[in-house]
Amino acid sequence: MSVWSDERMDSSDFLAALVRDGNAFRVAAASAPLTAQVPSCPGWTNADLVAHLSEVHYFWAAVVTDRVTGWAQVSRAERAPDAELLSRYDETFARVMEVMAATDPATQVWTWSEQQDAAFVIRRMAQETAIHCWDAALTAGRQVSVDAELASDGIDEFLEHFLPDVADGAEPVAGSVHIHCGDTPGEWTIRPAAEGYDITREHAKGDCALRGDASNLLLVLWRRLGPGAIDVVGDTGVAERFLAATNLD
Repeated sequence: MSVWSDERMDSSDFLAALVRDGNAFRVAAASAPLTAQVPSCPGWTNADLVAHLSEVHYFWAAVVTDRVTGWAQVSRAERAPDAELLSRYDETFARVMEVMAATDPATQVWTWSEQQDAAFVIRRMAQETAIHCWDAALTAGRQVSVDAELASDGIDEFLEHFLPDVADGAEPVAGSVHIHCGDTPGEWTIRPAAEGYDITREHAKGDCALRGDASNLLLVLWRRLGPGAIDVVGDTGVAERFLAATNLD
């Protein structure tokens, strides 16, 4: 049984989310010292977080603008001095917004995924910016949530594009997992397959179930929050192995 409505998010929705969360990131980043530690990214300072998101925006704007055929064709900009990090962020954010808004989502471009079009990039920019907006708010001492609809889509994106990249040394999940958003449409059942996983958008019983608000579920998948932030039902061993399986480096 499908749990998705026909009104899924599209590229225009992702662009609106990118504007909202990119601006919110700027406010949060400016409200904490650049030397502040980012609790959700061990070893990173606020300066590192700002520099990282600036680099991400710069990179993907260049990919789409220059129609590169591989990541190595994008020249990397040197990191700005700390005093210029926020103004550099303003420049790269304005650029990625300009490029994404002007590009037909169906345009064929290189990406690291099997989906080779600008629609993938637009979605990825909205999702990555939302997660780092949450990081920046936490660094500034504020608890916020990812927009529920965007978070539900982020879970879908994570399962499709990130889950298959298994971390070195990860134990086999050895069981099925059901994920269920409690505040917005979104359910998935993930079953181990001969190669990777079989993922369906449906309500079905799994060996374990992960339930909660979409934001918390997404943040748990990205290891920003621990499993205590959601309800884990059934085989906790399967849940632990599933949440540890993905390579997020």
